[in-house]
Amino acid sequence: MSAVPRSTLRRGVSVVARGAREQPRWFLVAVLGSALYGIMTGAMAWVIGRLTEGVIAPAVAARSVTPGQLWQIGLTIAGVVLLNVCGIILRRVGAGIAMYGLGASYRQKVTRQYLTLPLSWHHRHPSGQLLSNANADVEATWNIFAPLPMALGVVVMLIFGAVQMVIVDPVLAAVAMVVFPLLFGANAIFQRRMSPQVTRAQQLRADVSEVAHESFEAALVVKSLGREDEEAARFAEVTHRLRDANIAVGRTRGTFDPAIESIPTIGTLVVIGVGAWQATRGEVSAAEVVQIAYLFSVLSFPVRAFGWVLGEVPRAVVGWERVAAVLEARGGMVFGDNALRRDGRPISIAARAVEFAYDVDQPDGSTEKSPVLHDVTVDVTAGSTTAIVGPTGSGKSTLAGLMVRLVDPDSGAVLVDGLDLRALRHGALAEVAALVPQQTFLFEDTVRGNVTLGGHYADDEVWRALHIAHAESFVSALPAGLDTRVGERGANLSGGQRQRIALARAIVRAPQLLLLDDATSAVDPSVEQAILDDLRTVADGMTVVVVASRLATIALADEVVFLADGTVIDHGTHAELLDRCPPYASLVTAYARDAAAREEEVLLP
Repeated sequence: MSAVPRSTLRRGVSVVARGAREQPRWFLVAVLGSALYGIMTGAMAWVIGRLTEGVIAPAVAARSVTPGQLWQIGLTIAGVVLLNVCGIILRRVGAGIAMYGLGASYRQKVTRQYLTLPLSWHHRHPSGQLLSNANADVEATWNIFAPLPMALGVVVMLIFGAVQMVIVDPVLAAVAMVVFPLLFGANAIFQRRMSPQVTRAQQLRADVSEVAHESFEAALVVKSLGREDEEAARFAEVTHRLRDANIAVGRTRGTFDPAIESIPTIGTLVVIGVGAWQATRGEVSAAEVVQIAYLFSVLSFPVRAFGWVLGEVPRAVVGWERVAAVLEARGGMVFGDNALRRDGRPISIAARAVEFAYDVDQPDGSTEKSPVLHDVTVDVTAGSTTAIVGPTGSGKSTLAGLMVRLVDPDSGAVLVDGLDLRALRHGALAEVAALVPQQTFLFEDTVRGNVTLGGHYADDEVWRALHIAHAESFVSALPAGLDTRVGERGANLSGGQRQRIALARAIVRAPQLLLLDDATSAVDPSVEQAILDDLRTVADGMTVVVVASRLATIALADEVVFLADGTVIDHGTHAELLDRCPPYASLVTAYARDAAAREEEVLLP
């Protein structure tokens, strides 16, 4: 009877083999240490038998003991114990380093894979699930290396012990050996019951992580809309499922543990009883009975190590399959060998017949395309300021993402200084271009850390970037200036302040191409106009593309590209589009008309 389904056991062996290949040295140390532990555990029984026969029994018969006999007993047992302890240390250190080394290695592999996979892949996978893959699933995969070396050492121990028992007395050995099949059988039933329960609990841990992360991410929405109770109920539902799954695991363990623990105890009593009966008949000596009873008692508990390994197999398989799904995911971006000039002069950017669609998961598990951009052709002259304007859902942010290669077009090309972005070497575009997205993200770090992001910039450069972003005054007023910690996601700052720090983060890098995706939407209009005016003063080394909705912002642009329904409707100066493109004129003047209407309502009696 197998403890887990054969297919699961076979996949578990494959996972173990992979780990052993990747950590061969420390895994070998753990196995050798475990083998030493197994041999010395069996040797202890032999030593106790010999000491009982050669030292203890004569001393009992003589009713006296000499110092030499005491030293012989103490030093002999101490030597065996010392070797046993060395085996335990080698086993635990080797297994620990192998297990934690594999965990660290695969966490790095998973997170590196996250960085190579395109945003389209990330859009289909919740961030909570990704955290679970990199943490709980990696841990579940390699935790099997904690009990595995001990189980291998137990094999050596059983062989060594069984040979000893047979040599001492075949009858007592046969009595003792009956117990081991009972232990294996009980463990097999135990693990068969435990495997699906442990697997379910592992999946529910990932579900809890997903819900918790989503709740934390949406903290402002939950608080502002008063949905605390509903969100708490949603979290409680999944945590209660995890609680029930863990209770089921505990209930099964509580049912089987007493039975499994009692089998060796009963077996020891049977061996002692049979051995005592044989001793009264002169068939075995007292020393031999003691040796076999002790050997049996120390062998029976380590057999449980097989149960621990079998219990980890389903978790290891489930964890590995979830980790492997990330590592085997395809869709990473292809890079070439070309570089872009880094001479401080602005660069041009263009889109040529670009088509793009997002992958959307369907209820039946399939994926369908949701078209966003159709035959988009745009030319942005080096050193110019271009505004991308359009109604909600027209593809403005998607086009900005294509320009900094967050995603690749399904067809067509995006060119920087005439070079296809896909022909650039990895990192070449990031050296010359910067994007300030509409959703500002700040790290739980200082203002300086959020602006530099670990780059080597002098404080003078940081202050200059803050000055251009009109963040200098409020940063100076913070308790510790640049060293003030902004809180998680910049919670200690207003929305406009966060946007200005994010803008300074881009400016400090002196990009030759700067894309602002509605990046000043939370800033007062007067401050926004001042920021854009200051950007124009330094724009002799910068090409600026602005996704804009405010009329004042659009009016500052040299060129306006009007998008609607994912395609370019018209382009030209703001004045030209006002004259010849009614949809554009209606859109950009809508806010002004609405503001005037509200003002008129206030003035009416």
